[in-house]
Amino acid sequence: MTLQTNGISKDSDPCLWMQAGIVTRKLCDTDYQCSACKFDRIMQKTARDNEFLREQGGIVKEKRQKIVLWQDQLRELPASKRPCLHYMKRRIDFRACTNDYHCSDCEFDQYFQDQYTVYAVVKPVDVLDIDGIRFPQGYYLHKGHTWAKIEEGSMIRVGLDDFAFRVFGTPDQIEAPLVGKMVKQNQGDIQLKRGHNRADILSPVSGVVTDVNPRFREIAEKASDDPYSDGWIMRVHSNTLRQDLKSLCLGDETEEMLKQDVRRLYDVIEETAGPLAADGGQIAHDIFGAMPELGWDRLTQMFLANNK
Repeated sequence: MTLQTNGISKDSDPCLWMQAGIVTRKLCDTDYQCSACKFDRIMQKTARDNEFLREQGGIVKEKRQKIVLWQDQLRELPASKRPCLHYMKRRIDFRACTNDYHCSDCEFDQYFQDQYTVYAVVKPVDVLDIDGIRFPQGYYLHKGHTWAKIEEGSMIRVGLDDFAFRVFGTPDQIEAPLVGKMVKQNQGDIQLKRGHNRADILSPVSGVVTDVNPRFREIAEKASDDPYSDGWIMRVHSNTLRQDLKSLCLGDETEEMLKQDVRRLYDVIEETAGPLAADGGQIAHDIFGAMPELGWDRLTQMFLANNK
């Protein structure tokens, strides 16, 4: 099977619809998280509308006649040449699909999810930089500085953002809920511990915990250095994702929230320690460790949305 690339660099990510030959040229900009892709939703709706029209004996407009589900297009290939979805998403070498693109009951897909997805490094592509605070484009941000990254099948990967680690420093421990537990958006289901200090970390989404990072305790320091990859905390299966996302920040909203919280942090530092030098510096790591007089409870109430 040769993917449809139409001259695109091998380092680029052609959309599944392009690989199937439905569209001429379209690059993926969501790291193959199709559930978060507006283009995918539009194409699926168009393909299903076309199918319905044909079933009813109607006539599909000429410009839309070529649009069918990418899975249906690939089913026209010999079985040995139908590419597995994970190959199309550039995660594995070529493997033929053996389950007619019914991934939900595919043994290989289940194996892949167990062995790869849980432990895969989240790979942010474009990253915002607000006074040294990093946050990946395409991730959702909660007011309590947890992030949510949409994966496949209503799965959400959850972690603590760079701002929180810079303010509170490297924790001694982060306790995640047990696998199988139900978590709720805006509820303190994760606990951060540093010395005798404790703080509730609010979950950005509701759902059932399916995985907890088994290496988190071993890599606490690395988690604060790279909170968007090895530093993920848990994965959640959500049935209320669309509703939950309405109260999270994305894109420009994320940038504005981070700017506001950076200003609030500067204000509380100046209120406690006096005017800061206007040298255009960046927020340092471990603000609380350097200035415990800021107050742990005060900082958690301001930046982790803890209102206790």
